Amino acid sequence: MPFINSRVSVQVTKEQEEALKEKLGKAISIIPGKSEQWLMIEFADGCNLYFQGNKKEPTAFIEVKVFGSIPESCLDKLTETICGIYETELQVKKDRIYVKYEEAGKWGWNGSNF
Repeated sequence: MPFINSRVSVQVTKEQEEALKEKLGKAISIIPGKSEQWLMIEFADGCNLYFQGNKKEPTAFIEVKVFGSIPESCLDKLTETICGIYETELQVKKDRIYVKYEEAGKWGWNGSNF
């Protein structure tokens, strides 16, 4: 049950959104037991994001939430992959991206809880 929420300062075209969706769908499998089949994604574009006191350059804040835990061994690879996706697709430099991870012990779906 992963959820990826991204806020970006740039406008995202439908083509870019589709490319992001596809690449994030593959990237989530870096976490054992997670797949695109259960992935939910939200895109918020055109956000007023200030980083280091300015908003002159494209900026992104990405949250990755999962049911259960994320092995430490996966974090660096997933962060590198996510930053690379946003740099390639939206030209947001890696040093203007924050990635936040959140592990949840409680998660509901389809009228019940895991």
